[in-house]
Amino acid sequence: MKLHKILAGTLALCLLLSACSGKKPNNNPENSTPTEDSAQNTPVIENAPAISLSDSGITVDGQPISTDTTAAVYAAKDIVYYEAGKDFTYGEGTKEDEHTKEEADAHTVVHIAKPGAYILSGKLSAGQIAVDLGKDAKKDPNAVVTLVLDGMDITCTVAPAVIFYNVYECGNKDEDTATMEVDTAKAGANVVIADGSENTVNGSYVARIYESVVLNEDGTEVEDSEKLHKYDGAFYSKMSMNIYNGRTGGGDGKLTINAANEGLDSEMHLTVLGGNIKIRSGNDGINTNEDNVSVTAIRGGTVDIAVTGETGEGDGIDSNGWLVIDGGTVIASACGTSGDAGIDADKGVYIRGGTVVATGNMLDRFEAVQTSALFSFSGRQNGGQTYTLKQGDTTVLTAIPVNAFQYMILSSPDLTEGSYQLYRGDSQLFGYAGSVQGGNPIGGQMPEGMTPPEGMTPPDGMERPERPEGMTPPEGSQRPERPEGMTPPEGSQWPEMPSNQQPSGEATGDFTFVKGYNTFTITAAAKVSQ
Repeated sequence: MKLHKILAGTLALCLLLSACSGKKPNNNPENSTPTEDSAQNTPVIENAPAISLSDSGITVDGQPISTDTTAAVYAAKDIVYYEAGKDFTYGEGTKEDEHTKEEADAHTVVHIAKPGAYILSGKLSAGQIAVDLGKDAKKDPNAVVTLVLDGMDITCTVAPAVIFYNVYECGNKDEDTATMEVDTAKAGANVVIADGSENTVNGSYVARIYESVVLNEDGTEVEDSEKLHKYDGAFYSKMSMNIYNGRTGGGDGKLTINAANEGLDSEMHLTVLGGNIKIRSGNDGINTNEDNVSVTAIRGGTVDIAVTGETGEGDGIDSNGWLVIDGGTVIASACGTSGDAGIDADKGVYIRGGTVVATGNMLDRFEAVQTSALFSFSGRQNGGQTYTLKQGDTTVLTAIPVNAFQYMILSSPDLTEGSYQLYRGDSQLFGYAGSVQGGNPIGGQMPEGMTPPEGMTPPDGMERPERPEGMTPPEGSQRPERPEGMTPPEGSQWPEMPSNQQPSGEATGDFTFVKGYNTFTITAAAKVSQ
């Protein structure tokens, strides 16, 4: 039974935060009537239109969708895509990014043009949900749209399947005042994953299209340009976006995003407060891309990401500003064949709560307030193997990374000070403790104490990873450079660290955790007798 049938058109929005501008959130969309759930202090929206998707005909509250562009919801054949056959003054796309007009015209765009909440259900095999409240919406606190996903299945092969173009932006792009502590409750782009629902978004992307160009004297190259369109994610917002579960105390709704390029993107901030989100993406699973400003915040729900590697690279979560994990569960597997991280942020990753399993082949700046462990392996590990963290006979955490990796980050509220053992299948793992503990950050390099002992070779079947030929870090990346005069051990692909910081003593299978950040180098494995 659908959410709108159960609640007779009533939608509870879990707006648990104050507005990022410091003002109270707007709860009075044009086509909705607000009430208040006093027990939860949660706004409740009534009379949300129900949009039913179908290849045989889209309806709004049971009536055929309008084609009148002045309506709150209307359909058109006007999708934004990267068109084939254009010259170099059109944009930066390659042949792989191009689509024909016939392919684009097969898609129906469901436009949402007025503020309010809208319930989406049904299946559309060639289409897009596009939210656009006009160019002035960015500065209008009333320009707020909430999409309620209640059994929606949509596929778009030429562009994002869901996109917010113009709604209210509660943040700003000022790098001088930017901070990791953002509050996005008043954001204009909101998504609610209805309890009990299963939703699927299969989406593509739009390569950079020029609005204007400056050519060289010969007119043969673009020297400068202004961007008109560029949307990398299958589920995309140009403004700050929130994702909620269906109701307080619920949260069993599911959203699966299958992406040709990136998965879930915002050009400003992204806050996940609930729902079960599964992302399978050709590049970054989640990306927030305003340099030195964007904040990806995970405060609830489950985010399960695996980069499938079609593009040859991709972080699990990549923020061009900060990544802050305060709650929920994050499972993030970076591309298995590239030098990317499970969790990555240019201004730093901060784990302050929740459960985290992040794997990749690169480390980025990282700080843990909650007790966490970084396990660095002496060679690349195959995906699909089960890793179990135990205290004696008690299993504390289990992880099955999807992709190959060399670094594994584990964090959980259940981790306390004490001795732990790590197993891969039926083998116990052995290694050395590092010396960077208690919440100290690392900046894209191996922490102290994480160099293998001289003459050590990795166990059979464990090969050191090599950077794929021609692979370069993503544009705008701030990965650190190797300090002058420092080289890794011969044949090693490991990040840099001073050669005088070697672990001492024998390898152990008991890893002692202290509060905050812990690092360990795994050097050997021994099968446990049954």
